Amino acid sequence: MAPAARAPSEFSRVFSALDRDGDGKLSAAELRACMRAALGEDVSAEEADRLVASADGDGDGLLSQEELLALAGTTAAEEEEEEERRRGLREAFRMYAVEGQGCITPLSLKRMLARLGSHQDVAECTAMICRFDLDGDGVLSFEEFRVMMDA
Repeated sequence: MAPAARAPSEFSRVFSALDRDGDGKLSAAELRACMRAALGEDVSAEEADRLVASADGDGDGLLSQEELLALAGTTAAEEEEEEERRRGLREAFRMYAVEGQGCITPLSLKRMLARLGSHQDVAECTAMICRFDLDGDGVLSFEEFRVMMDA
C-alpha cells in the first residue's frame, strides 16, 4: 500500500487513542493531555482553548480528525517555511558580516553593496545601519539584520 493511503488510517488510530471519551472529537482538555503525553509540555487551558478555536471550522468547540490534521499540517508547514527563511537570512547575513566578528559594520555593508553595484559611502552605510541598530553599538547583529529584512 502507498504511504499516502496508509497515512489516514494511521492518523485515525492516533486520533482514536487521543479521543478519550470516544465521541469522534477532541476537546481542549484532550488536546492538553495529548500535548503533555506526546511532547512533555504542559499547555494552559487558555492556550488549548485558543488552539482548538483556531482550527475549529464548524464552531462546535471541538476538533474533528480533519480539523486536527489541518492544524498539525499548517503548523508543520509554517515552521518549515520559517526555518527555511531563517536559513536564507543567515546565509545573506554571512555575506555582509565581517569575517569572525558576526556583525555587519558600515565598512562591510559598503563592500557588499559595491559588489552588488550600489556605491554608497561609509557615512550612508552608517546611516542605514543606525536605523536598525537596536542596541546602539554601531553594527548589526543577526537579530537586527532580521528585523531590517522584515521592515
